[in-house]
Formats: sequence, C-alpha cells, structure tokens
Amino acid sequence: MAYYLESLKKKIIMKRMITLLSIAILFNISANANAQEADKVQEIIENEDTAFKYRKVENKAFKVGEFLKYKLAYGFLNAGEATLEIKEAPKKIQGRDILWVEGRGYSISAFDWFFKVRDQYDTYLDAQGIFPWLFVRRIEEGGYKKQQDYQFFQNKRTVTDVKKEKQYEVPHGIQDMISSFYYARTIDFTGAKKGQIFEFEAFVDAEIIPIRIKYAGTKTVKVDAGKFECMVFHPAVQEGRIFKDDDALTVYITKDENKIPVLAKAKILIGSVRMELIDYKNLSNPIAKK
Repeated sequence: MAYYLESLKKKIIMKRMITLLSIAILFNISANANAQEADKVQEIIENEDTAFKYRKVENKAFKVGEFLKYKLAYGFLNAGEATLEIKEAPKKIQGRDILWVEGRGYSISAFDWFFKVRDQYDTYLDAQGIFPWLFVRRIEEGGYKKQQDYQFFQNKRTVTDVKKEKQYEVPHGIQDMISSFYYARTIDFTGAKKGQIFEFEAFVDAEIIPIRIKYAGTKTVKVDAGKFECMVFHPAVQEGRIFKDDDALTVYITKDENKIPVLAKAKILIGSVRMELIDYKNLSNPIAKK
C-alpha cells in the first residue's frame, strides 16, 4: 500500500507540472511526422474567400525562427523540459501566409521510469490575424495517450474535430492552446494598471473557454537564462482543483516588445512547481535583460 501511495503521489506531481506548462503556454519528430503535419495543412486548403474580412493584428513580438526552451521543476527537483519554436509553414491556407508553431514537452530520463511524458503540439497560425487554422495535439503521459486534430474555419466561424467528425460554432478569432500564448504576446500592455484584466477566448477540449490574465505590476527576475525586467501576471484558474486560488499561479513576462515568459510558478495542493526559461534564440527585439 505504501508503494502504491508513493507511486500515485509521483504521478499527481507530474500531472500538476504538465498542467502548469499548459496554462503558462496559454498566456504551452522525425521527418516522417513533419511530412504528415504538412499533409494535414494541405487537406484544409480551400478556395480563397475574398469576401470575408479577416481581422488584422499588429505583431512586433515574434517571427519565424524564434526558439524558447524551459525547464520544469517540482520543488528542487528538475523533472522535465519544454520547447516552443516558430517555423515556416509548408503551405498557405486560403491564400494566406501561415506561421507553424511547434511545441514539445517531455520528462527527463530520471523521471521516465515512473511517469514518462512525451507531448507534441502544433498550431498553424494566420500570420496577419494571429489566429489558428489547424491545431494538432499528440500527448503521452504515464501511459495515457490522446490525439486531437482541430481544423479552424475562421471565415465560417466553425471548428471541426477531425477525429470525432464533429463541428462546433465559434467566434471569429478564436484561439487554441498554443496560439493563445502567441496572441497574448501581441496585446499592448502599455499603461496597464495593477488589477487590470485582459481577456480573450480559446477552444480547448471541445469547449470555448475564457482566458483571463490579471496584471500585477513589474519585478526583476533571475533564472538560468539571466536576469530580466518583467511584467507580472496572474492567469485565472479553477480554484479548488489544482491551484489554491486565482493568485496561486504567477507568470513573469519580459518587459519589452518580445513579451516572452521567463518564469511561471504555482502553489499547488501538494507543494509547488515552476517553469523557467533556460534558452532563447532569434527574438524579434532586444530583450529586457539586466
């Protein structure tokens, strides 16, 4: 019984860390797999809808080639890593330029023996509107596997779940799990007041959910990648399930035009977890490093 409880506790810890990564991203393969994803893009290409007025978002925060790498830790123990990279998309969609964002999360070898994590997320973003056209999710977490393929038809205001052959009505500009992170980086926080809340919507696990991020001021943060001047935010979470209250999760974003997360930390029902930046490349702007 003691062994079973200890094993269960370890699995809970890893799931909490995965949840932290997912929420932080909201503000988170081989050549054959890449070819398969390219095929999925080809599948949703339609005749260009010139009559529909797509929104346009000013983006100075990121570009093709940007690479971010994070480590995840429970207490003082390193347990996993995650990467986000922007690549050139192999195709246009409805005649529009696309950014291909590839996200990966994985447990390090020392943790694989009791809770192996291999998560892959791909989103194909409209380069002008910063909204998704296609979202691909492949996760393996402790033996649990899940696959999702969402096709976003922004001009029709619908999302199709390819695996379940089901269609959902959504508002134009709806985000997915990964695109939410990039869209949030285009928001102008100049003049933001403490307590001010910024909101938008995302389609996650067949539901439209509100994403709420509360501004909490500025702070200098030191992590493995260096020392940074940051803006502080509290993404809203579900109280009582994993995090203790709305302010239990804190995300630190560089106070510059890149607006990349440097650190995310959370107090959970069992201890605390954190995700911190360990490497970055090809940013669009100078970074607020001290």
